[in-house]
Amino acid sequence: MSTTTEQGYSTGRARRERIIQVATEHFGRVGFNGTTMLEIAAECDISRAGLSHHFPTKESLLEAVLETRDREDLQRFRRNGSGRADGMGILRGMVDLAAHNTQVPGLIGLYAVLSAEAADAGHPAHDYFVARYERIRRGTASALRRVRDAGRLADDVDIDTTAIELTALMDGLQVQWLLDPTSVDMAAVMRGQLERVLTGPLFDEEPVEADADIEPASDDDQPERAVS
Repeated sequence: MSTTTEQGYSTGRARRERIIQVATEHFGRVGFNGTTMLEIAAECDISRAGLSHHFPTKESLLEAVLETRDREDLQRFRRNGSGRADGMGILRGMVDLAAHNTQVPGLIGLYAVLSAEAADAGHPAHDYFVARYERIRRGTASALRRVRDAGRLADDVDIDTTAIELTALMDGLQVQWLLDPTSVDMAAVMRGQLERVLTGPLFDEEPVEADADIEPASDDDQPERAVS
């Protein structure tokens, strides 16, 4: 491949990433319906036709924005040990994600605004958010069962109900933080709630390797693809 061609690919990737970044900011600020492709193109210093070269429709751009966020969060959970046999890596990942989210208010706004818009069955992100919440509940419940099997979950915990509650807590914390960042410590609240259902601390022990005989949780069983 020639140097010129490589430079062209590199420029194209950089432009695509810039478009996704700008779209994330716009969708998070005024929602999908309130954003126009012309506005995104103007902020990226390209023509409307140039934007269409990368994303033919606003729906395809929205899909890219959501897929990018999912991919980044998936890697964050994996760094926390989401494949651990005892399920603790998933719970730790929730706290890590809550802390990270304070650095990306645009993404928090994106999910807060889009999830409300997507209650309309005709919204292009409706199916995504239905699947998103189903994934996080299923993934969290799966992690909690592994924690229980490792003897680290309190006896009186209803796993399915707790998975729903943790999902609601994360989203509710994000909205409160957006409204007043100084009054809400998302990571601390999430950690405290998790430790209420555990028999011991969430972080204060030596790392435990995943059981070699247990397959890591699949992507669909991990809540990182759903938690915003």
